Amino acid sequence: MKFSTLALLLISLLLTSCGLQSIPQANNNVEAQWAEVQNQYKRRADLIPNLVNVVKGYAKHEQETLEGVIEARAKATAVNVDAKNLNPETMKKFQEAQTGLSQALGRLMVVAEKYPDLKANESFNGLQAQLEGTENRISVARRRYIESVQEFNNLVTVFPTSLTNSMVHHLDKKPQFTAAETEQATPQVQF
Repeated sequence: MKFSTLALLLISLLLTSCGLQSIPQANNNVEAQWAEVQNQYKRRADLIPNLVNVVKGYAKHEQETLEGVIEARAKATAVNVDAKNLNPETMKKFQEAQTGLSQALGRLMVVAEKYPDLKANESFNGLQAQLEGTENRISVARRRYIESVQEFNNLVTVFPTSLTNSMVHHLDKKPQFTAAETEQATPQVQF
């Protein structure tokens, strides 16, 4: 074998095992995990109108809280982030909208606690259970997204696959979820 053939074979072997397939596969996984995150947030948004309508029947004078939930839902569903355009700025907008909706739902649940008849309502209890399950699904989907982003970011930034990325793929790191400042604050418990 000639030296150039041997060198070409060695370079081909090196490149095939250093990110040519793993980087695009990891990118596809990040996009799939992001789609699942959005799917779970959509599930939550779809449950909210039913929950609000049940509460409306019991708490007509809590109109401000109900309107706040509806408004927060509208804002959260208006922020649509495509997996191909994930960047820190779009991620921050998405997270802010979802945090606002979470806070509004929290206020709605506080209102629900004031009405014993509402807490006994079968429809309300079913919706509340679905919402709690959805919040758990969101948590799992976010964790899986975080793990897939970590794997992808390692591939595009750590040698030797980072070399393949810089020569072939030219992909940037993906942004991670971060907890909003309001979510990081220690809750105050009062008796």
